[in-house]
Amino acid sequence: MRQPSPGHRQIPVVVLAGFLGSGKTTLLNHLLHRSGGSRIGAIVNDFGAIEIDAMAVAGALGDSTVSLGNGCLCCAVDVSELDGYLDRLAAPSAGIDVIVIEASGLAEPQELVRMVLASEHPGIVYGGLVEVVDAAEFDDTRARHPAIDRHLALADLVVVNKIDRAEEEGQRVLRLVRSLVDRAAVVAATYGRVDPEFLFDCRPSEERVGQLSFDDLHEHDEHGHGEGGHGDGGHGEDGHDEHGHAAHLHGGYDSLSFAAETPMDPRRLMAFLDSRPAGLYRIKGYVDFGAYDVRNRYAVHAVGRFLRFYPEPWPAGSPRLTQLVLIGSGIDAPALRKELEACTSDAPHTADEHGMWGVLRYVQDPGEQDPAF
Repeated sequence: MRQPSPGHRQIPVVVLAGFLGSGKTTLLNHLLHRSGGSRIGAIVNDFGAIEIDAMAVAGALGDSTVSLGNGCLCCAVDVSELDGYLDRLAAPSAGIDVIVIEASGLAEPQELVRMVLASEHPGIVYGGLVEVVDAAEFDDTRARHPAIDRHLALADLVVVNKIDRAEEEGQRVLRLVRSLVDRAAVVAATYGRVDPEFLFDCRPSEERVGQLSFDDLHEHDEHGHGEGGHGDGGHGEDGHDEHGHAAHLHGGYDSLSFAAETPMDPRRLMAFLDSRPAGLYRIKGYVDFGAYDVRNRYAVHAVGRFLRFYPEPWPAGSPRLTQLVLIGSGIDAPALRKELEACTSDAPHTADEHGMWGVLRYVQDPGEQDPAF
């Protein structure tokens, strides 16, 4: 992927996969109706000539839908053709904030991920593989499709859908799915209800292109939906809970906001990132490496096992700060905060020439093979 120009906003591309009937289209429709001010573009790939899934989302997406019928996306197009579809949706005139590729139930997730990672479009960035499973049918699905174990191992986020239908078996299925994933976050859902902010940055009320909206995050904290927030019980179809209050979907994950005026030590931060715990789905923000690179701050984007740094000049007059947001399921936010604090270094010294090597592995040059897959 070509390096974006400084300040150029990249659009995350989320691959949404899962076997037939798991609830992918339901989840996508939920995202469309819960995206706030964000605009979602979709590449919808049905298997078969009648594009039912595309019709299901077309009313909400309109001209922001690219529909591919009669075949698997991973077999029907190559990387250059996918770039053509992405180019259409990533055009500035489209105003798209996130692109979701809803794969056919028979598509191969690994190939779709490789296609996105191989894209040469400078305006997009990989946004993760979301695998949807049907909790009530999981055992039967696994028996019919043994490949599901491999798909789960590749996922960055697993949505165990229809948990309400699994009854007492739901917790067993959740434990089983967690045993099959590789560091992925696992969240339970009913009717595909996953908070969109788990998957992408919802556009704030006053758009700040290219900047993280920490003010909006703090607004959530003040209303009790920030770090370590839990609770999603009793929400009805109308978006309100059993007491008539507006429903919030933050119960499925935890978030941590971290800021430090002291520069980060690159070796310590890379040790933290290389050992980040299971369930830590997303890391985003900016890092100050102090004397190691006085000219640039480093935008960081991590989703699942994917990690990328983007050096960019410090904006004129901006404070030299590290600002990070971490989002995950079942994470220990206080412990993660302590680990990040331990990555800071206020010792006055001249940066050694090898200190940034670990970081620079994840600054991708044109033609470089992606290290994360």
